[in-house]
Amino acid sequence: MIRLARVGAPKQPYYRIVVIEKDRARNGRCIEVVGTYNPRTSPATVDLKHERIAYWRSKGAQLSLILEKLVTKNPAPVASEPAAEVSGPAAA
Repeated sequence: MIRLARVGAPKQPYYRIVVIEKDRARNGRCIEVVGTYNPRTSPATVDLKHERIAYWRSKGAQLSLILEKLVTKNPAPVASEPAAEVSGPAAA
């Protein structure tokens, strides 16, 4: 399962997005950290490793409900194609 693990001081939440077995405790030993979420900034800061999330989902990992919303609001950046070189008269 891919879900949030809370870290940070009391009343100052900061979350790691982790791949973890479903039966483990919220902050139990995780398999891999695939991002972070900081709700205290304005706007909230979300840092995701989209390639790793896609990899784990292909292996059968499910997203938690909250994480599903975060992923849909923060889609993977689309790689833009390199600009085609325009050939013109050579300047001397």
